[in-house]
Amino acid sequence: MEQRDVLIVLFDGVQALDVTGPVDVFHGAAQGAPGAYRIRTAGLDGTPVRTTSGLTLVPDGTLADAGTPHTLLVPGGQGTRTPDPRLIDWLRGNAHRARRKVSVCSGALLLAEAGLLDGRRATTHWLLCDTLAERFPAVQVEPEPIYVRDGDLATSAGVTAGIDLALALVEEDLGRDLALTVARHLVVFLRRPGNQTQFSAQLAAQTAERRPLRDVQQWITEHPASDLSVDALADRAGLSPRHFARAFRDEVGMTPGRYVDRVRLEAARRCLEDTVDGIEQVSRRCGYGTPEAMRRAFVRVLGASPAEYRRRFQPAGPSPRPA
Repeated sequence: MEQRDVLIVLFDGVQALDVTGPVDVFHGAAQGAPGAYRIRTAGLDGTPVRTTSGLTLVPDGTLADAGTPHTLLVPGGQGTRTPDPRLIDWLRGNAHRARRKVSVCSGALLLAEAGLLDGRRATTHWLLCDTLAERFPAVQVEPEPIYVRDGDLATSAGVTAGIDLALALVEEDLGRDLALTVARHLVVFLRRPGNQTQFSAQLAAQTAERRPLRDVQQWITEHPASDLSVDALADRAGLSPRHFARAFRDEVGMTPGRYVDRVRLEAARRCLEDTVDGIEQVSRRCGYGTPEAMRRAFVRVLGASPAEYRRRFQPAGPSPRPA
């Protein structure tokens, strides 16, 4: 079995979970497939670094002595805002040698600064997508997915999305069963596909200022199978349909119809992930009416049918040996 050398870059102000999440995934995979991964950390000087949460991490060595890894992982954190120029120089001169370049969260800013994202598709934490696009216009920023693969480059959204990306890399290297086994061992209940959006319907939208509209938002979330037409929702808010539609759009940032679509899709995803109910039952419970209507919504937004989406969350075999 090929041993894949995974090198994680450390620097002051790194986000701890951006490092430890992927490390635990690769370590768990190596427990299930001994020798599959060799995991190392390295910093500019090899001295301890302070994470954003105050933890101290001690690198295994220096970047200068790290050699060429199979997978180079660049985490994010506050330290990416004003990075050490030496780190950018090292990435610019060495990162391209790695067979696989990976960033977590704002680590994409470091790769972009080194010119490694020019002409490539990439993502980062949703709060930083505009920053990435404005500072580096040559990068094709995709703000919604939790991770993006573009050839030998893989970038992920914020923090815990690094775990999802690491699981996807393990699946690519060693197969789906082992990746799902590691996910179960880490109690990661939802092994999310990369094209799953970073936002829930509630996070993606604004909360209405007026109480009747906020109450309608909550009603939609709790009753996805109800009549959620503009007329019905307007009646619940005590407004005319025209006034309601305009006020909802102004205060929530999207039309009532679009908000309902997002809520129903999220509800259906959760049913498919957490229950064994049939597709027809899920489609009725979540307001689609028919399995075909739900299938069209899934394919349009997620690029996968409900059945295909559910298969991503089926349990695997026995857990790997505890460390």
